[in-house]
Order: sequence, then structure tokens, then C-alpha cells
Amino acid sequence: MAKNLVIVESPAKAKTIEGYLGKDFVVKSSFGHVRDLPTKGDKVIDIDNNFTPTYVISPDKTKVISELKSLAKSSEEVWLATDDDREGESISWHLKEALGLKNTTKRIVFREITESAIKKAILNPREIDMDLVNAQQARRIMDRLIGFELSPVLWSKVQRGLSAGRVQSVAVRLIVEREKEIDNHKAISSFKAVALFDLPGNKVLKAELSKSFAKENEAVDFLKKCVGATFSIKNLETKPATKTPAAPFTTSTLQQEASRKLGYAVATTMSIAQKLYESGRISYMRTDSTMLSQEARDKAKIAIESAYGAKFHLERQFKTKSENAQEAHEAIRPTDFELSTISGDAREKRFYELIWKRAIASQMAHAQLERTTIKIGGLNQAQYFQAKGEVIIFDGFLKVYLASNLDDDAEENAGTEGLLPRVQVNEKLKLQNALATERFSRAPSRYVEATLVKKLEELGIGRPSTYAPTISTIQKRNYVEKKEREGALRNYAQLELKSGVITEHTKSETTGKERNKLSPTDIGIVVTDFLVENFEQILDYQFTAKVEAEFDEIAAGNIKWTEMLKGFYSPFHASVENTLEHSSRVTGERELGIHPVSGRKVIARMGRFGPMVQVGDEQVDGEKPAFASLQKNQSINTITLEESLELFKLPRTLGTLEEQDVKANVGRFGPYVQLGKLFVSIPKEEDPMTITFERAIELIEIKKTDDANKIIKLFDEREDVQLLNGKYGAYLKIGKLNYKLPKDAVVIDLTLEACLAIAESQPQKAGAKKSFKKK
Repeated sequence: MAKNLVIVESPAKAKTIEGYLGKDFVVKSSFGHVRDLPTKGDKVIDIDNNFTPTYVISPDKTKVISELKSLAKSSEEVWLATDDDREGESISWHLKEALGLKNTTKRIVFREITESAIKKAILNPREIDMDLVNAQQARRIMDRLIGFELSPVLWSKVQRGLSAGRVQSVAVRLIVEREKEIDNHKAISSFKAVALFDLPGNKVLKAELSKSFAKENEAVDFLKKCVGATFSIKNLETKPATKTPAAPFTTSTLQQEASRKLGYAVATTMSIAQKLYESGRISYMRTDSTMLSQEARDKAKIAIESAYGAKFHLERQFKTKSENAQEAHEAIRPTDFELSTISGDAREKRFYELIWKRAIASQMAHAQLERTTIKIGGLNQAQYFQAKGEVIIFDGFLKVYLASNLDDDAEENAGTEGLLPRVQVNEKLKLQNALATERFSRAPSRYVEATLVKKLEELGIGRPSTYAPTISTIQKRNYVEKKEREGALRNYAQLELKSGVITEHTKSETTGKERNKLSPTDIGIVVTDFLVENFEQILDYQFTAKVEAEFDEIAAGNIKWTEMLKGFYSPFHASVENTLEHSSRVTGERELGIHPVSGRKVIARMGRFGPMVQVGDEQVDGEKPAFASLQKNQSINTITLEESLELFKLPRTLGTLEEQDVKANVGRFGPYVQLGKLFVSIPKEEDPMTITFERAIELIEIKKTDDANKIIKLFDEREDVQLLNGKYGAYLKIGKLNYKLPKDAVVIDLTLEACLAIAESQPQKAGAKKSFKKK
């Protein structure tokens, strides 16, 4: 048995580190957290006893803890080597408690998994930092209190099964408020003028007018003034300029840039970064610091001078903007600056190169530019055409990398506005043509995952470790969804002046086309409005940022975590009790108008199974209402009376097959066609209002064929017991529950008794009911 036991969170990390430490060390993984607050129980957090938590070993970690205990007892020394952040410190503390280790157990930290970093950490152990642990405890306990006390309020006042959270609800609020801004935006048109001027040598100078016109007649008047006007170069200004590189990546800037340049979702970014960190390619990927160590800067210098020459190097240290950044940590960087690329998975390769380029560029010389501005006169002092250009004199860091702009939907430009033709002051210009094009003001853009992270960071909400799980949670809980919008055609006017004649053209463009943008669902909007009205403090951006700052103060040892929780809990709990007692139930109800035939009210609201419209109100007119579910592209906040009336044309009877009606309808899970007890989903690009009988028959036949191929074996004695083919191979289904089959099972030979025994041997999730006895 090895003398030393090193415990890390991840098996991949364990394998890498064990290769560096030699035969006297064995490195094992805890596979993440080993203890947590139980999901049920009255005294999970003893509020009256200083918020004392009760922790239990996670059910899936009992075997891991048992193995680690055995290894710890037979080892001379135990080293806790979890990640170097609050989460990692918390895991180390829980491991110490679960394994019964001494308080003096050695804790080692490192920001990269390289041989030198690991051996340096072994030479510099410390004890567990309880301030960091308590900061994490405070976060976990506060989030549990908020979630457990707000959720029953939502069940009572909105809908069962809902949940709320300190950070997730604020993130949803941002998305809801952005959606309301978009809904309230009224597009305002204006006209922007651009002219082309002929120059000697068949060259053309393109210039833009310095002002826009609010009305079309103003644009026409301006173009009339251009007829016969004498244009010339009024002013020519050339200035030297420099462009500086961006700082190395923090967690949030990496998520933003990976989204912009590589199209990666936040969760994908963190997953790939984790793999590269654990394989020793990059430094730790959860950080809010832009600092590079002196050792890293020295290595970058060697790599830059070797590849590009000494004039391309300029050492610099970036100051992190975040007040609460942990400056002892480093930015995300390659562990070997001389390695500009890696082999293997294509996504990991592109991702590594992005990190390498950003870090290398941060230590390279400024780019030297020459910026030229040409002002064209010929009209009046208030109106002039202007052309701008930019020339790179020395590319510096641009040789390697240019940061993109997340807020710009245009394709990335390599840092230049293009070359301008040579001209001289007072040089006469001939107007070739001029265009005044109608343009419309744009509503704020919906967030993508990366811009939401950017906004959360700007507001001081969350920390590097929380961005990805927050964004994942709000989508899993159906408060937010990624919608694809096809957009709509919009006409715009274009006025053209050519050869002294003004011609008006009507052109069209697609506006509002989107993909991967975050939109609130109807239930997300209803829940957010309810929480803002009744729990304004919890949903307040400044409060959420203040709480994060207090966690930082706990981590620094400046305040006690229990005192911080006391100050929060009393007013919060009072709000919960007051809301339960005094607030009304909400459905997001919106009256659309009056039904043209029945004269009854038409209402859009949230129902038990999602957004819906109803005709009539039994409490008002004494008759049972009629109901219809909204289609996926509809919302209770925007649906019109006319659109709602169309929904009551469903279900549509398309024809008859096998002496049964074939119907098209919309249900809880979307549009479908129905034949008796057979339900078949209609593809999302097809409409239940227009689907034909022939297409419905085609979908039904495909479904029947798929179902037939799915069945391996049925049992006459128990119709609810089935052996089926699935995406991942054969499996057993009993009622609504699915079970794995033993690897060595000959599926076709399994008897009913064998199937029931297999089901009985597999533990069920909490809340699931077994029913395997023979009938």
C-alpha cells in the first residue's frame, strides 16, 4: 500500500496527477461532492440553532466513501487536493468530515496540472481554510432556505411543481424584462444617405452623410440639393493610433468569446475547459482574475520572441475590473506557451487555440495604425459627407488575435475599415450617385447565453462557478427557452439620385430572424411578475450583488456567516408568511375581447398543462368555458383575439381510417394527429391547422412501423410488461417504468418471472412506486 493518499474530485485529474507523483503516492477521486443537505426533512437546517445544517453522504457516494476510508486508514498521510476555489475547499472539508480525518490533514492547491505545479503544491501544504468553507456553506444554506420557502408559495399561488432561486430567478427576470422592452419597442424609421464619388484612375470614394433624416420628404429635399452641387475635399486628417490587446480570459470572457467565435453554449465551454484542465493543457478554468504570474509572462516572452521576434513582445499585467476578484488566482492560460496547438478532438483543438491566442496576444506589442478621415464639402456647414479608413502600419498582437464584440451582430472585422484612395484638400469630386435608405430603430437584442453571463457579471451577480449551472437550471425548469424565429419580411424605401434624377425603389428585408436567443416562457413571465410583486428584495439586482459581496467578506474572514444569514432570514420569512396569507392566486390572465358569436369573454392564461385560451367564465355567465391550448409559437402575452379564435377550430377531423376519425389537435406536448388511442406528434415545422389527411396517414403509418420494430416480446399474462428496443439497446418496461437488462441476458428468452425479478432487483428513485407482483 502506498504511503500517501491524494484525493481529488475527478478520475481524469487523478490519472494525470498520479503519473507525476511516483510509487509512494496513490491518487483517488471522490467523483465530486460526497455530502449535501438532504432533500427532505424538517430539521435539515436548524434555524433556531444558528442555522446549523445537517449533512448526509449522498446515496451514490456511500461506496466511494467506504473505499476512501479504507485507503486513508492504511496510508501514512492523506492529502486533500480538490480545486482551488470555494467549491473545492468545501469538498475537501466534507471529505475530511466524512472520512473522519484530522483537522491538520494536509490541503494542497494548484492552478494547473503540470508536474512542476503538483510537486510545488506537495512542498507547500496548508490546512483547510474554514473561511472559504463557511462562505460556501452560507451560499448553500441561503439558497436552500430561499428555494424551500419560495417554492411552496409558488405551488399555492401559481402552479404546482414550480421552483425559485436566489440567482436563477434574477437571471430569468433579466430575460423577462428584456422581452418586455422588445414588446414595447415601436420601430422608428429614418433615412441614411451614402454617396459614391468618382476619382481619377477609375477609383471610387464611398462616403456617408453626417446626419440622418427623420422623414422621407427631408431625404428627398436633400438629394435635390445634391443635384448640381460642387463637391470637394474639405478636410483630410490622418492620425497615428494604437490598438491594444484584450486581457487573458476569465471564466465569463471565455464563455462570451467561445460563443461568439466558436458558437459554443456556456455548458459546452465549461465541459471542454474541464477536460483541457484535467489533461494538463490549461490553467484552472474557474477564475475572475486577468492576472498572469511572472512565470507565465516569462514563458510567453520566450514563445513570442521565438515565433515572431523581439519587437512583437511587450510584457504587461492586467488589473482585474471586478472588485471581488481573487487576485491570487490567474487568468485562464495554456500551461505551455510554446504549444500553439494540440492534437486530438477537433472541438478541443479549436478551443485550446482560442485560449492560447488570447493569452499570447496579451503579452504582445500594440498594433500601430494610421486612421484617416476625409470630410467632403459642397452643401452647407451642418451637412457633409465623411469617409473613414484605417491602415495597419505594424500588426503587433493582431498577428495572432483580435477579440470580438459580442454586441455586434455583424461578422468580425480584422480591425480595419479598409483602404481609402489618395486625395488632396480642395480636390474636386464628381458625384456618381447617392442613396438615401430607410432604416428602422432596433429593439434591444434578446440575450444569448454568453451575453446573459456578461450582464450577470456586470451586475455583480453570481461567480465563475455559478454561471453555467444557473443558465442550465432556468432552461431545465422551463422558465426560459431557446427559440428559433424565422423573422418577417419588411418593406423599406430607397431613394436613388443618379444622373440628376431621383428614383424611389421599394425593397424588402427579413427582420427578427433569430436562433439560440433566450426567450422567457409564459410560466417564466408569470412567476417572475409574481416574485417581483411579492418578493422585491430577493429579485432586486443590487440585493443579489450585495449578497455575493457578503459571501466574499465571509471568505476573507471579515464577517461571520451565521450573522449574515440572521440578517437576511427574518425579513425574508416574514415576506413568505405575508404572501401566503394575503396574496391572490395568479395565472397571468389577459382578456382578449368578446367572442363574436357567443358574446362571452375570451381570456388567455396559464392552465394546469400550460398556456391556453378560454371562452367564457363560469362564475360570470354560469356556463362551462371552452378551452384550447396555445401552439408553441404563441404566448398568452401577445396572442390576439383573432389568433385565439383560430385555435377553437381544433381538433380538426381530417378523414376516416379503419372506421375511426383521424384528427389534428394541439395538446400538452404540442401538435399531434390522433387515430383512436394512437397519438402521433406533428413535426415542429408543420401546422395542425393546415396538415392534410394524406400527410396525417403518412405520419400514422410511420409511427405504427416504428412501434412494431420497437417490440421484442410481450406477455399475455401481463400486458404492462414489455421487452423493447430503445435508443441505447434492449430494455424492460413495466407500466410507466423502465429498467436496464443484465449485460448477459438473452432478451428473447426472458420469461415473465425473470422480468419481474430484474425489476425487483433495481432500486427506484424517491417517489416511484413498484408494482411487480404477479396478478
